[in-house]
Amino acid sequence: MKRIGMLTSGGDCQALNAAMRGVVKTLVFNDEEVEIYGFLDGYRGLIYGDYRMLTGKDFSGILTKGGTILGTSRTPFKTIKDPDENGLNKVEAMKHNYYKLNLDCLVILGGNGTHKTANLLRQEGLNIVTLPKTIDNDLYGTDMTFGFQSAVDIATNCIDCIHTTAASHSRVFIVEVMGHKVGWLTLNAGMASGADIILIPEIPYDLKEIVAAVERRKKNSHFTIIAVAEGAISKEDAKLSKKEYAKKLKESPYPSVSYELADKIGKATGQEVRVTVPGHTQRGGSPCPYDRVFASRLGSEAANLILKGEYGFMVGYRDREIVKVPLEEVAGKLKSVSPDARIVKEAKMLGICFGDGK
Repeated sequence: MKRIGMLTSGGDCQALNAAMRGVVKTLVFNDEEVEIYGFLDGYRGLIYGDYRMLTGKDFSGILTKGGTILGTSRTPFKTIKDPDENGLNKVEAMKHNYYKLNLDCLVILGGNGTHKTANLLRQEGLNIVTLPKTIDNDLYGTDMTFGFQSAVDIATNCIDCIHTTAASHSRVFIVEVMGHKVGWLTLNAGMASGADIILIPEIPYDLKEIVAAVERRKKNSHFTIIAVAEGAISKEDAKLSKKEYAKKLKESPYPSVSYELADKIGKATGQEVRVTVPGHTQRGGSPCPYDRVFASRLGSEAANLILKGEYGFMVGYRDREIVKVPLEEVAGKLKSVSPDARIVKEAKMLGICFGDGK
């Protein structure tokens, strides 16, 4: 009998349930007698021994269900080695609960921070297999993460809906898409929805270039759609230190970069500018068909690693193939959009402005 622990950590997204279902169904289909221990609310459940036994019924009917049946929470890696408020050593507590339940493996679903802690647990001697989850698609070692395509679909639909009212009122519309550090989601949703301007964190913008692009649009179409990543930054602010920039954001009168841009573009062009923020809707709802299939495949391959006793890997996706990636290659690395990436160059060839004057 194999005893498997399972947890979902970090922000929620679509297809977490589909991925867990893929793991369990594959193990059961291969006639493997298995006990599944679901740790509740991410690493917090592993730290404090908050878990429940799961049966096949728990994984029935969840392929299309968003969120996570186990619950999730954020347990920052930078404080994972710090004692909790009662002096508890969190790393030792996680190890204790792992060995207390006599687990053969711990399956962890999460993004960047989650994988740092997963790799730490691997270094501490635990058998770990991970699955790549995040709507940002910024996890190193995999071309795709589940949740990403579902979020692209939602953000794209939002921008699609904005087109009609923007055209009707001859307005400039800014749609703020999720993505603090990377712009994969904004880039893909912006291109898919025909945005005229796309601003992402990796390509600092010049306000003058944005205004010029809006003015060019006024001559023909009278409206402009701007897709802005929540982490987009101006060339001036990009020169600031992290501490200086954090101080500026704290003292800013604007709720976010989108509202600052709306104010400045409106003053420079004389056009009405409106901001739409789809926010957490991008992480919610049912997973799209692509993510259901993709997460199921990843879950199946994770189960295959467990059956073979191969631990210490993330199940990733490279060059259209499911692959196993050593955790030490993933942890602590970010997959950003290169300003010279082909997709960026192709977007510019389509006439999309990135605010960099290139």
